[in-house]
Amino acid sequence: MKRLVLIVWMLLMVPVTPTMADERIAFSFPDIHGKVHTQSEYTGKWVVVNYWATSCAACLKEIPELVAFHKRHQDRDVVLLGVDFEDIPLSWLKDFMDSVSMSYTVLRSNTSQETPFGTLMVLPTTFIVSPTGELVARQVGAVTAANLDAYIKRKTEAGQANLPATGINTKIR
Repeated sequence: MKRLVLIVWMLLMVPVTPTMADERIAFSFPDIHGKVHTQSEYTGKWVVVNYWATSCAACLKEIPELVAFHKRHQDRDVVLLGVDFEDIPLSWLKDFMDSVSMSYTVLRSNTSQETPFGTLMVLPTTFIVSPTGELVARQVGAVTAANLDAYIKRKTEAGQANLPATGINTKIR
């Protein structure tokens, strides 16, 4: 069983294609209050977009990591957006967010596998968009605050904030 899980995990670690990485990402999602958020309003900041669902065990495990990451970066250099990828009543979503102390912005999405970042196959999946709007990283599976911090720090210090990563499903480490 462990071998099967490992094989499936490895198959999901697909690099971002060069054409995808070279394109500016454009998205538009409403938040839980009805305000529409777009990529263009975050130009100049790193944007971490995390697709998740309340019914996803791995998603639930990573929420505290994302909350910690958000607290360190809010109102500074990184915007964290959680995209709820399920069709549940808004009141349920708000109650859930309160119960797990989600402090970052949560957006609502339709449940189509096609996203502005490409096809979504697994939850959670996290995307990182550079300050210039380029998709530079993708992580299929849970992320940690330390991995996100290290990835963004490394890219910023190397002056690579605008360069696509080679094989972003090389984990965000």
